Amino acid sequence: MSPRYWWPLLAGLLGLSLLMHTHVLTALVLIVIIVSGLAEYWRRHALDDIRYWRRPFYWRGFPGEKIPMQIEVENHKFLPVSWLHVSDLWPRAAAPDDLNVISPTHKPEVVQIVNLFSLRWFERAHRSYNLSLQKRGVYAVGPATFEGGDLFGLFQQRWENEQVQYLTVFPEKYPFKELPLPSEDPFGDRRARRRLYEDFNQPMGVRDYHPEDDFRHVHWPVTAHTGALQVKVYQPAAAQVMVVCLNVATFARYWEGIYPELLEHLLSVTATLVERGLKDGYRVGLISNGCLAHADQPFRVPPGRSPRQLTHLLETLAAVTPLVTGAFERFLLAEVPRLPYGATLVVVTGVVSSDLAETLLRLKHHGRNITLLSFGREAPPDIPGISVYHQPYNGSSA
Repeated sequence: MSPRYWWPLLAGLLGLSLLMHTHVLTALVLIVIIVSGLAEYWRRHALDDIRYWRRPFYWRGFPGEKIPMQIEVENHKFLPVSWLHVSDLWPRAAAPDDLNVISPTHKPEVVQIVNLFSLRWFERAHRSYNLSLQKRGVYAVGPATFEGGDLFGLFQQRWENEQVQYLTVFPEKYPFKELPLPSEDPFGDRRARRRLYEDFNQPMGVRDYHPEDDFRHVHWPVTAHTGALQVKVYQPAAAQVMVVCLNVATFARYWEGIYPELLEHLLSVTATLVERGLKDGYRVGLISNGCLAHADQPFRVPPGRSPRQLTHLLETLAAVTPLVTGAFERFLLAEVPRLPYGATLVVVTGVVSSDLAETLLRLKHHGRNITLLSFGREAPPDIPGISVYHQPYNGSSA
């Protein structure tokens, strides 16, 4: 209870003791007033200018790694902090490996790191831990709750630091040599990569029609204006582009549920493929009918070869949730026309339905270079013109 509720009573006792000339009672009441006033002031300002940092060596890592981390707290004022209780929420999948420093919470898969400090003026203290990364995901760290009080232990103050940081655990890497792909030309387009294609998304003019031209590229408004057949001319685009198309659905009908282990396997394979593609000199992109954390839309990463492209791709895969936005074949039909025409499409899926096989055949007829990687129990059908590789997932990790 705040001392302001006591002070009217203490004031009455002080007045009564002065009237009665009871010096012992007067001294006792004055001591109580001074101590309670000092304690109240200390309580109000105990948590002022408290600074708090989480300092892991990395904010990203792979499952199985251990990351050194320090938690630092500083009392940035002249008033000492006699006691400071800090409770910081951490995901269980990326918590310290020492079980003695964590305690459970009411939230599933969330623990708390609890520390008790005593800080003089402008003093900084720290605690060291080793984070054990266990499972893929993007995890919120925090908020941290602070409790402090006066030197006498009479009153306490509570404050929550709303700062939340995010720790990313990438998908576990799958050995590329264990994939059913040829080692010399894994994506089956070495010859195609040396050619130049026209990017049908970037027209640059028109010219007279030639017998070998595709009739679909006739520019009809210009033809009607000139009276002679004219075709569109497109900007040339190098074919060194690879887009991984990930099907997050793990059953033929995506609304039937999710097979978590198979999904993690698909994500691990996808992470290996994008890393290999960048190493082989491709501009690598990623599209999927899945959702990222805190989103409800399918995601896409445009092709690129910047130094941060691999990190961007792995961070995206780390954030994938089991939520499926729709049928994969419809998603491909909507997304593929937006991709560079000469791009190699690497389709990664756990199931190959007849609708998906028909969709891939339609895309092949439109000049797309496609490689299909299937990890379902049933072997996919042969699709003319498409490199099909099957490796049934048996439920064990590599």
